[in-house]
Amino acid sequence: MKLGMIGLGKMGGNMVLRLLQGGHQVVGHDRSEAALQNIRDHGAQGTSDIDEFIAALGEPGSRAVWVMVPAGQITQSVIDDLAGRLSPGDIIIDGGNSNFKDTQRRAEELAHEGLHFVDVGTSGGIWGLKEGYAMMVGGPEEAVERLRPIFETLAPAADRGWGRMGPSGSGHYVKMVHNGIEYGMMQAYAEGFELMKAHQTFNLDMAQIAELWRHGSVVRSWLLDLTAEALKNSADFEQLSDYVADSGEGRWTIIDSIELGVPTPVITLATQMRFRSQQEVSYAGQMLSAMRRAFGGHAVKTLEVGKQEGLVPEVQAGEHPKAAAPENIPAVAAQAGSSEHSAAEQLGETGQQRVKGDE
Repeated sequence: MKLGMIGLGKMGGNMVLRLLQGGHQVVGHDRSEAALQNIRDHGAQGTSDIDEFIAALGEPGSRAVWVMVPAGQITQSVIDDLAGRLSPGDIIIDGGNSNFKDTQRRAEELAHEGLHFVDVGTSGGIWGLKEGYAMMVGGPEEAVERLRPIFETLAPAADRGWGRMGPSGSGHYVKMVHNGIEYGMMQAYAEGFELMKAHQTFNLDMAQIAELWRHGSVVRSWLLDLTAEALKNSADFEQLSDYVADSGEGRWTIIDSIELGVPTPVITLATQMRFRSQQEVSYAGQMLSAMRRAFGGHAVKTLEVGKQEGLVPEVQAGEHPKAAAPENIPAVAAQAGSSEHSAAEQLGETGQQRVKGDE
């Protein structure tokens, strides 16, 4: 079938390439000429002109546009623009990490215009082009069924890795919880390896342990596979900041758990650790230091130099996933700032605040 894709970054661009491999026709739209040229080189049509983009999608009522842009106001702006250009019966797909409550609202608003709105929580990252994407789909059954050929091509296999979760908002809701769980898994691995590295008596080999755990262990996972690969290649993390971005899903998962009265202590603490990593200096820590000196007269440390951080650009569509391996970061760091997208967009931090229709 024919599909329009708005947003040709590391996710959207790679999804276009996988769709082309599956025999679909794709029209891409992006502000980056380099991103457009990348999909043209593989046989897709690409344009920076939105009117030309819409005109290339086919007959009104049968068109489908997949939006793969940063969550938040950017997504809202794109959907608002599309709503004024498309016709009843057309489908708008949001494959980003939008708040499920925003998705429910958008679906209701678009339904008044006769437009179908399908939310697709998409997982797979930069490996999706090769391995396929896991897709949690929400929206009207009729619209989802029309898009079946697309999902079957993007998924690891036609009969697995994707499915309709329920009505509008359900796809993004399940993806939100998925990412919350991901936060907890990543934090647990990081803490465990840090503890073993700190126990210097045994002089433990982190690479050996990670590789061992990949086989037969109850903690084996794809995240561990990636970690083991990095450690095997003698990845040196010293050049990395300990800043860990959060794209919003962890926060929203915690809020939902509070509203429902369902305890999620691991996800909550993992998200809080990300907040701590984002502080250059902790005011709470400074206060603790001051209090300890005040009541006990203890020695304290003064702040000499704040940490200096740069931004290593995101991996581009079509690049091999190995480009993201830790051992390749120093080579990429020299190009920092070359991307056309803002740091917040590349870090995935644009969706942290819920966007209301009147904002």
